[in-house]
Amino acid sequence: MYEKSRAYEDDPTVKLVILKASPLGREINLLYKARYYVQRICIIETHISWSTGKRESILLWGDLASGYTYVQLGHWSFGASYYRKEFCLDYLLATYKKPLLAILDGSVIGGGVGISIHSTFRIVTENTIFAMPEVLIGAFPDVGASYFLSRLPGFFGEYVGLTGARLNGAEMLVFGLGTHFVPSKVFVLVQCYQEYI
Repeated sequence: MYEKSRAYEDDPTVKLVILKASPLGREINLLYKARYYVQRICIIETHISWSTGKRESILLWGDLASGYTYVQLGHWSFGASYYRKEFCLDYLLATYKKPLLAILDGSVIGGGVGISIHSTFRIVTENTIFAMPEVLIGAFPDVGASYFLSRLPGFFGEYVGLTGARLNGAEMLVFGLGTHFVPSKVFVLVQCYQEYI
C-alpha cells in the first residue's frame, strides 16, 4: 500500500485517491477496471482488512497477534520492522500532497484509524464503528493518535484514548473525526455501477 500511495502522490494525472476497505483480493480486478474508465481518480484497497458479514472494515488486529507470537519465539525484529512500515505509511498519508477520501463503512479500529484519520474527507455511515482498543490490552493509542485525539473538544480525546471507547458514525461527525455522512446503501449502488462498467 505504501508503494501505491507514493506512486499516486507523484503521478500528475492522479487528482484524488480513495481509501476503502475490502476483503483480501475480492475487488482487485474491479478497482483496476474502475481506474481505467475513471481517469484521475485512484482507489487503494487496504489489504489489511476483513469482512463482517456485508460490512467492510479497516483494522489491524493481525499486527498484535503476529507481533506477540514472533517476540515469544525470539524474533523481536519482525515486530520492529512491521511497526516501522506501518508508521511510515501513516506518516505518508498524514502528509499526503493530494486529497484523500476514506470510506469508513464498518469498523475502523487501531491501525485502520491511522490509515484513514488523516484523509482530507472521511465518509462515515450508519455502520461505522471507531475505536482505539489498544488500551484494553495494556498498550497505548499510536498511529498518530496523540495528534488527532488531542484536538477533540474538551477532554473527549483523553477519554477515548484512555478507555478505548467505541464511537458510531454520528458521534464521529460531531467530534470532527468524520467529515461527511453518506448512507451505506449509496455504496451498494456505486459497487453495482463499478461492476457494470
